[in-house]
Amino acid sequence: MINRIYIKDFLSFDEVDLEFDKGLVVFTGPSGAGKSILMESILSLFAIKEAKAKLAEVVLNSSIEDEDFDIKKDDEIVIKEIKKDKTRYLLNNQTISKKRLLNFSSLVIKHLSLKDKSDFESEKLIDSLDLLCSKNNKSFNSLKESFEKEFKNLSLLKKELKKLNDDEQKVEELKEFAKFEIDKIESIDPKLEEYDELIEIKRKLSKKDKIEDALKSLEPIFDNSHLVSNALELLEVDSSFFDDAINELNNHFEKFNDSLYELEELDIENVLNRIEKLSSLQKRFGSIKQALEYKEDKKNELEKYENISFEKSKLENDIKTMENIVNELAQKISDNRKKSIITLEKRINHYLKFLYLSNAKILIQKKALDFAGFDEVTFELNGVDLDTISSGEFNRLRLALLTSISEFQIVENGVLFLDEIDANLSGKESSAIATVLTELSKSYQIFAISHQPQLTSTANQHFLVDKKAGKSTVRLLNKEQRVNEISRMISGENITNEALEFAKNLLK
Repeated sequence: MINRIYIKDFLSFDEVDLEFDKGLVVFTGPSGAGKSILMESILSLFAIKEAKAKLAEVVLNSSIEDEDFDIKKDDEIVIKEIKKDKTRYLLNNQTISKKRLLNFSSLVIKHLSLKDKSDFESEKLIDSLDLLCSKNNKSFNSLKESFEKEFKNLSLLKKELKKLNDDEQKVEELKEFAKFEIDKIESIDPKLEEYDELIEIKRKLSKKDKIEDALKSLEPIFDNSHLVSNALELLEVDSSFFDDAINELNNHFEKFNDSLYELEELDIENVLNRIEKLSSLQKRFGSIKQALEYKEDKKNELEKYENISFEKSKLENDIKTMENIVNELAQKISDNRKKSIITLEKRINHYLKFLYLSNAKILIQKKALDFAGFDEVTFELNGVDLDTISSGEFNRLRLALLTSISEFQIVENGVLFLDEIDANLSGKESSAIATVLTELSKSYQIFAISHQPQLTSTANQHFLVDKKAGKSTVRLLNKEQRVNEISRMISGENITNEALEFAKNLLK
């Protein structure tokens, strides 16, 4: 339960510091005083609504445990919200992301909004039933995980079969294309590193004439090298260093001459044509290696097209086997859901009894298999489809559904927030809702904004939200103040004696 909230600089509120008890907590006040704003500020501390206060803090305790934040059962939990350039959240003084805070809060907090009409959608109902199944059957989660895994594999197989069927219709065209691509690369017959080698040859060929001229101009050096050797001998200098240098130089020139002879045997036109072909492959595929890999891929594709009938037959058998496995798992999930429907239906009708309604029936029908199984869930009230019941009946049925679901969606002694729970209701309907919430508040702390005296009078704590000179305030009312506020709700600003008496009787 929430023990205390502190909020600073939140729209029309300068500062709010409130302490709460167990049971039903009701906020009332004139229209525009800031009741919804206050409720949103509390919800923002649990990442359910957007943060707008500069600083906010909530203190609560719960039966949940969390090793990451060193939270043990019944420990005090402190959540802080600080808004500057961006909003920061802290859980027991440890920074926590909004998403993780929302996941953490979902174990403790449930926000029931009557403006949300999607609670009777099959997908949402199935999610609730699966949660109930997991609480009643410890192996249900692993069963569902197995189903989801096998269904995913089945979907992939079906996708592959569809591709094969599509391929089969245009297989001849695909075969021709694959052959064309293979032949195109094989006609060039590229080799790894060949392109770089040819570029080097081209570079040498482009310098061939210049090098030959340069070597020719150096011939006198070799022809007259003996003159240098003779001169060194006369100087009594060992000429071996010069002889070695001349020999080394001669070796280099001869080696290059040999390579030039090899180049002369090459056809320069063929070399350039080859480079052009290899360059076109590199331009298309990025490299010769990738071109060769593409050729192998096309060969594999061609082989697959040649064996498409065999592949298709094998795939169809695999799908049939997988469908049997998936259908068996889906049936087990459906059987679990049907058992949980009995439990949920019983709880809903328990609350409907207080709401002057009865005979809600949850129906489960078979539909095409999808990721959630083959179950579709619908509702009936007294044998009538929900589309034909009145809005008052719909809202009361919805309250019974939400309260029933909340019993297993959050931990024991969790917290429920209710939006506009008794707005635009008759006195009888409001009394019925007050009865349900009184019953529910024995297990949960409930926060509600009330528009009717019936619900307000049953509150364990009654807070008045007021606004003067553009500033909103909230304060806890004592018994006498509650009489006056409930009287105002009955008769307006000009409180009558009849309203006062009626308010006193309600509080009794």
